[in-house]
Amino acid sequence: MFLLSLPDPLFDPYYSPVLEDRDGRLLGALAAFDGQWRFPPGKTLNEKFTAALIQTEDRRFRFHPGIDPLALCRALVQNIRARRTVSGASTLTMQTIRLARSAKGRPPRRGLFEKAVEAALALRLELTSSKDEILALYAANAPFGGNVVGIEAASWRWFGREAQDLSWAEAAVLAVLPNSPGLIHPGRNRDRLKAKRDALLDKLAAQGRFGQETLALAKAESLPGNPLPLPQEAPHLLARLMREHGGLAAFKASASPASAGRFRTTLGLGIQERARLIMERAAGRFAGNGILNGACLIIHTPTGETAAYVGNVDSPSAGAVDLINAARSSGSLLKPFLYAAMLDSGDLLPAALISDIPTRVGSYSPENISGNYLGAVPADAALARSLNIPAVRSLRVYGVDRFARLLRGLGLTTLFRRSEDYGLPLILGGAEVTLWEITGLYAGLGRAAEAASGWNGSAPFFPPTLFPREAAVRASPALLSPGAAWLTLEALCFAARPGEESQWQEYAGARRIAWKTGTSFGFRDAWAVGITPEWTVGVWIGNATGEGRAELRSAITSAPVLFELFSALNAGNASGAWFFQPAGDLKEQEVCAFSGFPPGPGCFSLKSALLPRHAPPHRPCPYCREVMLNVQGDLQVILDGTSGRAVAQARRFVLPPAEEWYFRRWNLDYKPLPPFEGEAGRGDPAFPLALFNPKPGAGVLVPREMDGGEGRVVFSAAHRDESAVIYWHLDEAYLGFTVFFHELEARPDPGLHRLTLVDGLGNTLTRQFTVLEGE
Repeated sequence: MFLLSLPDPLFDPYYSPVLEDRDGRLLGALAAFDGQWRFPPGKTLNEKFTAALIQTEDRRFRFHPGIDPLALCRALVQNIRARRTVSGASTLTMQTIRLARSAKGRPPRRGLFEKAVEAALALRLELTSSKDEILALYAANAPFGGNVVGIEAASWRWFGREAQDLSWAEAAVLAVLPNSPGLIHPGRNRDRLKAKRDALLDKLAAQGRFGQETLALAKAESLPGNPLPLPQEAPHLLARLMREHGGLAAFKASASPASAGRFRTTLGLGIQERARLIMERAAGRFAGNGILNGACLIIHTPTGETAAYVGNVDSPSAGAVDLINAARSSGSLLKPFLYAAMLDSGDLLPAALISDIPTRVGSYSPENISGNYLGAVPADAALARSLNIPAVRSLRVYGVDRFARLLRGLGLTTLFRRSEDYGLPLILGGAEVTLWEITGLYAGLGRAAEAASGWNGSAPFFPPTLFPREAAVRASPALLSPGAAWLTLEALCFAARPGEESQWQEYAGARRIAWKTGTSFGFRDAWAVGITPEWTVGVWIGNATGEGRAELRSAITSAPVLFELFSALNAGNASGAWFFQPAGDLKEQEVCAFSGFPPGPGCFSLKSALLPRHAPPHRPCPYCREVMLNVQGDLQVILDGTSGRAVAQARRFVLPPAEEWYFRRWNLDYKPLPPFEGEAGRGDPAFPLALFNPKPGAGVLVPREMDGGEGRVVFSAAHRDESAVIYWHLDEAYLGFTVFFHELEARPDPGLHRLTLVDGLGNTLTRQFTVLEGE
């Protein structure tokens, strides 16, 4: 019966969820389910606290079997002399039993019978537990004032540090508290607490624990004041882990070890602190424009281990929303994966031209965010510049369903709708992603680039992790080749970024970062993700409510934050260290210097390019061809076989009419074909475009509306083909397109203007007119 007399378990308290970094440093904690600050026990006790506790509570603790006969005799004499109970002679083992019985709902009473029960249970506890285990039980469950229980929580609440870092003075304060927890109250008992602490320090010095200089310095230390706030470096991560493990009520001593309350993560305290401060500073800058929230995730690229997790900035509207796991419109973030997939499928070559002209597919008409069109652009430049038209045209070739299946295979779980429901807008933000998954996918792209080097022998795409990996990664198959992944990263390092992003190209080039931004429709989400061989960083800026803002553009919000984070990581490498080129998965091939396609019979200038080794052959260049010119070279000649006059044969790079019209505006060295000579060079009476308003050289007066507001000019045109699309441009600025009914409104300023119409075949009609000053 004696052997079975201990409660089982001895203690079963609720614990505070505790979040630690990879080295065991505290990142955050929450009060336990019962409202107490009670940390799960640490592995070892502070030796200073242990010495102070034994000295003040039970000097012969190491030598007695649970009860101290000498202390009992002394207490008996003292109580008889005083005719009342002045000493209980309780050992630390007996006090541990008392704490356990109290926790089971048996409040301690100061009677002889209760003492006898505690003594018997103390003897029993000593039989199965070592002295260090008993000390650990006591230290983990003793009260330390207020709602603080246990040495681990007490060290943080009263001194703001780990128990292992306590000074002698701090250890002495905590050693005297369990039997007098009310002494810690900052408004009273300060002299009594100091006297107890100093007396204990004198005894420890007398034992030779430290010298007189240390004693004087210890006594000079101030007493703790109000309870200190605990670190809150990653509150959203702690809340996430708490939810995933069943809520506060599940954090109990009898729970499984994984749910006991202490989470040792892969985060690094230094990186986490810097990331949090950077995000908070950014939030302060953006708040004036009504942009209130932001999140960032930093992953160690080779392992996928999370180094920093800032789920939201500390703003009044942030609340408990963890934006790292919030599904938001992807913007342009999926473009690199389409690019890599099409390199592998042979549908795309890095330098091959893609059309960038106004495009309409059914009722869908995407636009570049700049509002401009380049006519034709190399595929790698289109990716780096994040052009929407080439991306949509590429997805139409590759197939929406095929691309959606690829994304799911890579690990994207937010594509829950049917592929046809997404359609072509899938590539421009028509689907939702989370910062957690998209940052993991970009890290996988970096691992895929080095998969041929056998970086860890497993497939490269797998989710990020918060805990050290103890088993082999269950990863997706290698759906993208190392060659395609490496070429994609090279494209994302493209030096010539457009517009607002150009300010970051020099920084990124020096630091050798592959990076991609994305802004969702309606300016609701601003993304930026960057990759180096060591780190992958993902940033989201916006409003948790989904409210859009005109200033919410990635180039001026998320991109600057991304590079500030990389600076804090010191991830750049000026020596040029980069992902190893997977030479065995790449092949060198000659391509047309103008089009980037494999050379055709008309190509006259070649260059070499790297392609995925196992990609299927691509079609030859469709743009270079042989033409016949007159001797002067200013007219094309049609040979009829009878004239016998001299002609010149030439090879020329010639784009289709629509592409050429836009391409010439950006490429002044482009030489269009000259007109045909003779009858072939005259105007075509069957020209399909006609412009009715404005008339040639007309003066136009913009009318006033009935309410006095400024009116608009209505331009009207016609096309011979009823199904044709007309693209309208005013002074080189794109206005829009019309189908069937060709009328368009505009509000040009007073002065001379030029209106240009282009159809899908490149037929162009230009007209000048003047807007008159109104009265």
